[in-house]
Amino acid sequence: MPNIKLRSSDNEIFDIDVQIAKCSGTIKTMLEDCGMGNNDDAVVPLPNVNSATLRKVLDWAEYHQDDPQPTEHDEEKEKRTDDILPWDADFLKMDQGALFELILVANYLDIKALLDIACKTIANMMKGKTPADIRQTFHIKNDFTSAEEKDIL
Repeated sequence: MPNIKLRSSDNEIFDIDVQIAKCSGTIKTMLEDCGMGNNDDAVVPLPNVNSATLRKVLDWAEYHQDDPQPTEHDEEKEKRTDDILPWDADFLKMDQGALFELILVANYLDIKALLDIACKTIANMMKGKTPADIRQTFHIKNDFTSAEEKDIL
């Protein structure tokens, strides 16, 4: 299989299999529309992705490279948060900052499956918690005035 080079925002170069890179809709489009796939020396710049997060994304993509592609029917199914595979659940055990960064990168790179499971992980962190608990978990400042708080309750 041919390889492609990806350059992270901190200028680290990743030499990876093209098929793994194409799990990203963004990279796939760059390769197809810009003709980058025909040039062995081409480097795909990813200015919004640091090397640590890109490494995680590539690990995930390599593990899931043989997964079946989602169909239109899959999009219509009810969304659940309890269907995360054990490997993915273990993979997503990281600090909140890294998890939020992974979500941003999965969105930027258009990797829907990774974005879905990362968002499900966040949803599971909120499940069954009060607003105050959620604020504490995610370090969200309560900017309601006491009058606004009374109106809500």
